[in-house]
Amino acid sequence: MKSTRAYGYDRLLTRLKLARKEASLTQEKLAKKLRRPQSFVSKYENAEQRLDVVEFVEVTRALGIDASEALTLLTEAGGPQAARKR
Repeated sequence: MKSTRAYGYDRLLTRLKLARKEASLTQEKLAKKLRRPQSFVSKYENAEQRLDVVEFVEVTRALGIDASEALTLLTEAGGPQAARKR
């Protein structure tokens, strides 16, 4: 099984979880907005399941945050790819 713990992914998940809490949404309420089971939110927040690009955009829309701004966390995180480009 491939690891969900890629460099920067934890920061992205933390941002999504924080945005959910800032929106005063429980996992269950967010799941209802997404028309998904609550376990979907729990699994991606706990890095048990990766979000694909379409799911990521759906989650950011449901949370009322800009997907591109959330993605800047990955580029700001640096990591192996950023180090190679320097």
